[in-house]
Amino acid sequence: MSAGAIRRAAVIGTGAIGAGWVSTLLARGVAVAAYDPAPGGAERLTAAVADHWPTMRLLGAPQRPDLGLLRVLDDPAAAVRDAELVQENGPEDETLKRELIAELDAAAPVDAVIASSSSGLPPSVVQAGCTHHPERVLVGHPFHPVHLIPLVEVVGGRGTSAAATARAMAVYAWLGKRPIHVRHEVAGHVANRLQAALWREAYSLVERGTATVADIDAAIANGPGLRWSVLGPFVNQHLSGGAGGLSHTLAHLGPPMVRWWADLGSPVLTAELSAALVAGVRAELGDRTDADLAAARDRLVVGLLAAKAAEEALP
Repeated sequence: MSAGAIRRAAVIGTGAIGAGWVSTLLARGVAVAAYDPAPGGAERLTAAVADHWPTMRLLGAPQRPDLGLLRVLDDPAAAVRDAELVQENGPEDETLKRELIAELDAAAPVDAVIASSSSGLPPSVVQAGCTHHPERVLVGHPFHPVHLIPLVEVVGGRGTSAAATARAMAVYAWLGKRPIHVRHEVAGHVANRLQAALWREAYSLVERGTATVADIDAAIANGPGLRWSVLGPFVNQHLSGGAGGLSHTLAHLGPPMVRWWADLGSPVLTAELSAALVAGVRAELGDRTDADLAAARDRLVVGLLAAKAAEEALP
């Protein structure tokens, strides 16, 4: 059995993120105990899994989800009682999350990894209330849609053990994810900070009237975004340097880039700018529905993931 293999998991909170985790786990044959305090949660969860499953099949999952592996419970402590992985997906509320993680820590088996899907809270914050085994608490932050996008950011807190981090990395890899180890706690982890840097300048360009929302989407989707979806920013810079590689790129394009940094905008997200961004997206989409657009995105991402998996030269 693989070092990361698990048989039982608990998913706490089954909204958009939690439901994606449930689909991911069921696709690997993992028994899932789920908990969500919202009324009608069980029905919404099974409907979400059904919606996800056409994509899961394209990713190699069985023809139908085995809902016999799924239990929806009304007590979070009962849900985690025999779990090997606990994936918490509660609201981004520091007090609520700390209290919830402490409750899970008190009930979960001693060798279970407790991972929060928090997109920005540091793991030292969420593990602060744990009095039993805070060393197995960390952040395991996925990207939406969770059932499709491979990235998971694994971030340990001040009390997290190296063994728990290594175990989480192995489990996520076994689930078909691409985990990265974030070695220091920073707000927003890594990928959200990179996105925030891009959004900051994108918002500024709209605010200044330099480009429309549609122009900026087109610039990324038809330019650097195509390269970034295959190779990351550093390797792409390396390839841009030709025979000289990254050294050549930094020597010749580094100084202009430093000047561009100094000219980047610092937008204020005013009501007027927010309205302009929303109106721009509406104008860009026209009559296309969000559901159709998301379905087309998912099909293309599945194809890209399959192509990347078949290309041995990619890192």
